[in-house]
Amino acid sequence: MSEIHIQKMGKPGVIEASDGRLTLSVPIQIKRRSGRKLVTLPNGETIKPRPWDTTTTPLQLAVARGHRWQSMLESGEVKTMRELATREGVDNSYVSRMINLTLLPPWTVAAILDDTLPGHITLFDLAVDPPVVWATQPS
Repeated sequence: MSEIHIQKMGKPGVIEASDGRLTLSVPIQIKRRSGRKLVTLPNGETIKPRPWDTTTTPLQLAVARGHRWQSMLESGEVKTMRELATREGVDNSYVSRMINLTLLPPWTVAAILDDTLPGHITLFDLAVDPPVVWATQPS
């Protein structure tokens, strides 16, 4: 029967038990990034999830939501952000922050959609008071 024991990273190795079973030791780290678990090997290489195993990250959802809400405002479907917030059942400031995401530079949006944005950049960093000049925004 297979068992998984999680320990601190060590050296790789194989141990053979007296009954013929083998124990394989693989040093990896599992980190959370954008709500996903990523496996990091000892050399620092990160194993990317397979395309069919991925789910939409909260940051990707926020960008999509911001663009959808911006379209609703521009088309006249809703007149104000307050009306939009009431219709969506969220706070006015949340609507404002999500719409701020429509002002991100293309390279930042691409990094969000590709899930390659550095782990230290958060939704709060991007949505609250984003820089007006693209050159000063995270890339």
